Amino acid sequence: MSTPLGSRYRRPRALSPLREHLRDTFWFAPALGLAVTFVAWGVAAAVDTEVVELLRESQSYDELGQLIGIAEDAKTIITTVSSAMLTFIGVVFSISLVAVQMASGQFTPRVVRIFVRSRITKLTFSVFLATFVMSLLVMAAYDGEGDPRLVSSVPLVQSALTMAMVALSLALFIAYVNSTLRLMRVGYVIDRISREAVAVLRKQERGWERGAELGEETARIAYEGRAGVLRDVHIARLVRVAARSGVVLRLIPRIGDFVVPGTPVLAVHGGRAPKRGALRRSVSVGVERTFHQDLGFGLRQLSDIALRALSPAVNDPTTAVQAIDRIVQFLSVAVGLPLGALHHLDKGGTVRLVQSVPTWGDLVDLAFSEVRMVAEGNPQVSRRLMAGLDDLVLLAAEAEKGQEGEEGYEDRRAPLLRHRALLVELVERTVPEPAEREFALLPDRQGIG
Repeated sequence: MSTPLGSRYRRPRALSPLREHLRDTFWFAPALGLAVTFVAWGVAAAVDTEVVELLRESQSYDELGQLIGIAEDAKTIITTVSSAMLTFIGVVFSISLVAVQMASGQFTPRVVRIFVRSRITKLTFSVFLATFVMSLLVMAAYDGEGDPRLVSSVPLVQSALTMAMVALSLALFIAYVNSTLRLMRVGYVIDRISREAVAVLRKQERGWERGAELGEETARIAYEGRAGVLRDVHIARLVRVAARSGVVLRLIPRIGDFVVPGTPVLAVHGGRAPKRGALRRSVSVGVERTFHQDLGFGLRQLSDIALRALSPAVNDPTTAVQAIDRIVQFLSVAVGLPLGALHHLDKGGTVRLVQSVPTWGDLVDLAFSEVRMVAEGNPQVSRRLMAGLDDLVLLAAEAEKGQEGEEGYEDRRAPLLRHRALLVELVERTVPEPAEREFALLPDRQGIG
């Protein structure tokens, strides 16, 4: 029913999807920041009260009067901060959202997720809100009694903490502006997408194995819930349920597929299907794809950027060439991997979950099909495509030679050669002049120098 496997496998983390889901939200970091602010204010208020009590017990009224004077001086600054911070937050983030909208219109709407997932954006917003709330709390903590012998608390530590948060807000504002300006630069956006795409490949690199037996399919489990894109699955939970039931589960749709209620989502091999309650919340469906477990999402975004750049409304072949550079980079990493399916282990080293992923041919088609078809009349793009395909053909030949006879590595060159032949056919059909055709099909890693 299942096959013990070697050390190439890695066990899934127990809460693997949770961190990624929180990163795709914008509310969690500010909410956590506000909770920390209330805790910090409570601690600072307790310290201030303790300091006043100690000074009153020792009858150090002169020192207490000095503290009251310092706190009153700080009150002016805190009042200014309280009135200005919320307005500052609104203006800064309104301008930032306009910049993000411009970037999404120029590149692809999916770049908005870079802004949403940005740590510096969330940290800046959280600190700004925390500073505003802290200033309000400190203002409320000021005692109207000016007599040192009657005052119950002097918010000196609270005021110092607020000043520190203002300084931190200014530093983060500089970093935030720099980060937002980078989001408007196509090179940064493309590099960010490609790094995340390659990271997904590296994360799944040890999960491929060839020759694992699943056993006979005994049941299928239908999806129940709202229709949407399959974002990810809770691998650790599915492995745990499969191990308790003594079966192997196989994910039928790929990550990124659109699923509707009633369609089969899991196949059971080697035994009875687990109870449906045990599989609750093991499949995550949303309105858009994420990078977490989606092997092809990075290529999809890079292809979208290249297509948008080659559209008549934009007509920016240089941006398309930059996207092709990163497409070639991604495929150069994927060419050495078996692909096909991921296998996840239980504690005993037995396969309990099989997850289908795009094959090498699927990735090559996703990378080049649409871009190749709109390369007509753009010699810069056709030359870069020729150079990229030639480089990948060489890498594919080395991969086939290094893994000769192993399943999953056959015909790595075939899809590349097919796209190369189709590109040549496109140029020959659309460029009438022989000299122009020869120029458009000359491999060049910069497009046109």
